[in-house]
Amino acid sequence: MARFVVVPQWQGSGSDRAMRVATGAARIAEDLPRAATEHVEVPLEAGSALDTGVVRASSVLRVREALAATLAQGDGPAVTIGGDCGVELAAIEYAASLHPDLAVVWFDAHSDLNVPEESPSGAFHGMVLRSILGDGPPAFASRSAVSPARTVLAGVRSMDPGEEAFATSSGVAVLPGTEATAESVVAALRATGATSVYVHIDLDVLDPAAVTAVNHPEPFGLSVTQLLDAVKAVRAEFTLAGAGIMEFAPADDGSGSGSGSGSGSDADTGAGDDLTTILRLIGALKP
Repeated sequence: MARFVVVPQWQGSGSDRAMRVATGAARIAEDLPRAATEHVEVPLEAGSALDTGVVRASSVLRVREALAATLAQGDGPAVTIGGDCGVELAAIEYAASLHPDLAVVWFDAHSDLNVPEESPSGAFHGMVLRSILGDGPPAFASRSAVSPARTVLAGVRSMDPGEEAFATSSGVAVLPGTEATAESVVAALRATGATSVYVHIDLDVLDPAAVTAVNHPEPFGLSVTQLLDAVKAVRAEFTLAGAGIMEFAPADDGSGSGSGSGSGSDADTGAGDDLTTILRLIGALKP
């Protein structure tokens, strides 16, 4: 895979440091091959809810259409670089339109299965997977929905009660925390019957000891080695229909790690280590 689409969307985030994920997308883009990298313009304004129950909905919907148009102009799968996880709606819609049997493995500390009525923040990045599955806020419901039975939540450590109930009733496979080994992820994907897979990676799936520059760290996550092994195992057995790497959140001024821990050169080193990890993940996603 040699196509990268950078989408510095921050409007889908529920963090008070949401702008940091836009900074993170720009930082990653600096290390990508220019000839193979496209950029999607993100509105400057926060946007309004448009009576959807989703904060900043107008801007998130604009980015959805812009990303969909960009992906449609290219050829083959892409690695989409966020920005917040809400970016993945258009990216997975595109992959599902080309691969009707698509499965999704969602490496994330959070399940992102909320709906506006139950969301504590109203932020779309906590609802995006529900929308990808064809449910969730009507304005965002996927135009090429993936079946819950072909969806694997890997490394999740934080689910609201409504999210847990939906996952159980709909048939979403859940591999919590460090149970998301290479073997268990591949086995869960095999059970879907799919031959092609979209790989979503929210960096907070990693343990806070392994990644510093995220806005929503959760304890007891995967190590870098565990995540890399799982990605490589998926890549070896399934057709990769696309991938996304989301929620890198270094400090806006370049002097912090994005996690609020540390300052000065120590924090800079943490963010630099995170970028090295991201580039290793991108390398694992290539053919």
